[in-house]
Amino acid sequence: MCRSIRTLRPPYAEHVDDADIRAAALQYVRKVSGFRTPAAHNAAAFDRAVDAVAEATAELLDSLQVRGGTPRG
Repeated sequence: MCRSIRTLRPPYAEHVDDADIRAAALQYVRKVSGFRTPAAHNAAAFDRAVDAVAEATAELLDSLQVRGGTPRG
C-alpha cells in the first residue's frame, strides 16, 4: 500500500521538511479514501485527515532515535 510514499527518516532521507511530510500524508489519505480529489461535500473531512496524518508523521519523525542519523529539523 502507498508504494509511492518514500521513507522520510534518516539515513534514507537527509533533509525532510514540512512539505515532504504533507505530501506523504496526502498520498496516504488519497490511497485510503480512494479519492484523488474529494467532492466538495467531502473536502473538509479529507483536509482534516491530511492535517492529522501530517501531524502524526512529524511527531513520529521528531521522536525517532536513529543510530547514525541526524535529527529532523
